[in-house]
Amino acid sequence: MDQIEILKGWIKESPHTVFLGGAGVSTASGIPDFRSAHGLYMQKKQGISYEEMLSHTYYVRHTEEFYDFLRRVMLYPDAKPNPAHYALAKLEREGKLEAVITQNIDGLHQMAGSKNVLELHGSENRYLCEKCGRAYDMAYVLERPGIPQCACGGVLKPDVVLYEEPLDQALLYRAVTYAKNARLMLVAGTSLVVYPVAGLVDYLGEDARLVLINRDPTPYDSRADLIIREDLTQVLAQAAGLEA
Repeated sequence: MDQIEILKGWIKESPHTVFLGGAGVSTASGIPDFRSAHGLYMQKKQGISYEEMLSHTYYVRHTEEFYDFLRRVMLYPDAKPNPAHYALAKLEREGKLEAVITQNIDGLHQMAGSKNVLELHGSENRYLCEKCGRAYDMAYVLERPGIPQCACGGVLKPDVVLYEEPLDQALLYRAVTYAKNARLMLVAGTSLVVYPVAGLVDYLGEDARLVLINRDPTPYDSRADLIIREDLTQVLAQAAGLEA
């Protein structure tokens, strides 16, 4: 049987399906990935890795340079959802998908119509004042040079999880609960090397199925019940009954 047909059948019969996705889900929307051979983390600026620039330490010590990097490299205000995002939203509307657990910060899942989205690494569209807690959006930050400030004078910090920072434990607990209850987990566009997010796969029960839709091998390939190396945008669109 064709892999897509197998996937369709498993989605249809599963009472509890969750999706776990990474940067690869958004590459078709024009947002580069991070850990591939040509990803953002393979690049450097003046000897400093992009990964280091996204650390808490760099944000604190070089706040203006951090925001300069963020505006030039990390923010994509014109990005639109691709068929993968719409496919997942369709599955949720039809009651075939319980939650989207994402490492992405671009908000494209919500833009496509998904309601139950767990943004484990935060959102690039939220900026919180470190002094009073007031929230601002991406447009506010893009319209202002230098370090963006709140009306109260406080510095704005992106509501994203930087390196050296912990994940929101309540949100992570929700993700773990979905993983434990899942009978089918669809994983796409992630290398499954970043923890604790990658470790969500370990919470699957022995009777739960794991489907990996990824162009490159992952540390969990031996655990997978089905591995699809095709373009994830087309795979998810076909599995949901959409035209890719």
